[in-house]
Amino acid sequence: MIALSLAEIAEVVGGQTHDIPDPSALVTGPVVRDSREVEPGSLFVAFVGERVDGHDYAAAVVEAGAAAVLASRPVGVPAIVVADVQAALGALARHVVRELGTTLVALTGSAGKTSTKDLIAQVLRRKAPTVFTPGSLNNEIGLPLTALSATEETRFLVLEMGARGIGHIRYLTGLTPPKVGLVLNVGTAHIGEFGGREQIAQAKGELVEALPPASEGGAAILNADDPLVRAMASRTKAKVVLFGESGEADVRAENVRLTDAGQPAFRLHTPSGARDVTMRLYGEHHVSNALAAAAVAHELGMSAEEIATALSEAGSLSRWRMEVTERPDGVTVVNDAYNANPESMRAALRALAAMGKGRRTWAVLGKMAELGDESLAEHDAVGRLAVRLNVGKLVAVGGREASWLQLGAYNEGSWGEESVHVSDAQAAIDLLRSELRPGDVVLVKASRSVGLESVAQALLDGGNEGEVAAR
Repeated sequence: MIALSLAEIAEVVGGQTHDIPDPSALVTGPVVRDSREVEPGSLFVAFVGERVDGHDYAAAVVEAGAAAVLASRPVGVPAIVVADVQAALGALARHVVRELGTTLVALTGSAGKTSTKDLIAQVLRRKAPTVFTPGSLNNEIGLPLTALSATEETRFLVLEMGARGIGHIRYLTGLTPPKVGLVLNVGTAHIGEFGGREQIAQAKGELVEALPPASEGGAAILNADDPLVRAMASRTKAKVVLFGESGEADVRAENVRLTDAGQPAFRLHTPSGARDVTMRLYGEHHVSNALAAAAVAHELGMSAEEIATALSEAGSLSRWRMEVTERPDGVTVVNDAYNANPESMRAALRALAAMGKGRRTWAVLGKMAELGDESLAEHDAVGRLAVRLNVGKLVAVGGREASWLQLGAYNEGSWGEESVHVSDAQAAIDLLRSELRPGDVVLVKASRSVGLESVAQALLDGGNEGEVAAR
């Protein structure tokens, strides 16, 4: 964060100083909410959670070097006391972003936000210092914390924005007003919470509504292949840039294919030229993500050659997202267990099919959460797709939704032991350990709440005996 005195911070957030001997003392370290991340000069933000109260750590963090605590009550050590810690954190982020004047890129969508954010960051940082959201910290707390990690040297600030209802993105853009806004897609993730795809589109489109007009450099990067996203062009005064495989897209892909390893390759076309791209990531869904990143980078002044080189060299920065590891015996484990929705399930299964040519393939799948009334039908459809793609064996893990995965596969023509339903992650681990053969390819995927990363980890532990905690 840029250096600010405790007195300045108190004024920005509308707080009162308590037990601060020198209000001119500077916060020179990071703003953190985890006491383990405190460094000399930090500002520690004390949130009250369901199990942990950050105020209980106040004395320890100051002893560890924190300049002060942002708190909702006096804590006996240097503190700035406010009525609402979250609101104060947001106000501080808004002030710092305004003072920095960095180019802020914000993105949202139903699927692919984190992978695309990681791609954008890897491309832009070739041009100038770039700060970006770590992992998926894209909510009312994670977003301002990321913004506050920017410094005077930061040229680009890339922020992922999540939403679970109307107004959420409007709130986030109020904290960190973007210059460039990217909407990836409107899918079925969280459809049960929103109530329908139209409601999801309404919420995601709040991002482009927050952009400055084209005359002030505002740019809305929209998916030309998604009608609900493309329609958002009418909701912004910013310049509209389309990406996708459509011939009308400003940044588009042609000759899209997957290599034998399951990695996407395509011809990238931009307004300034065309170049070939072969990615290190896995799955055809990364083509759309790459085009979105390319459109952002091109709008910010990078050439087609620079973008293509960066995309071809970019790797995965976030865990459990098509994370591919090969064991010494040739078994390939694809850990995509961070989250799941129908779109990402289909993409992962297609990648598995491409990677498994000439090899036996396994799809270890669990529940896709928050799909509302469409849940069982969507699980049935994924089970059917696994059969159509000739996946060697489907292992459906968990309760009712998993049973519909297996039922869909059965009704599509999966006979005998080609598909199986097991109760939990440990049962899946036991099955795989007994039946895997050298050279097999195993995809592990479900919503985060299922915890199937434990299956992938158990397989990578070399088949060691012993229980693996199944969540």
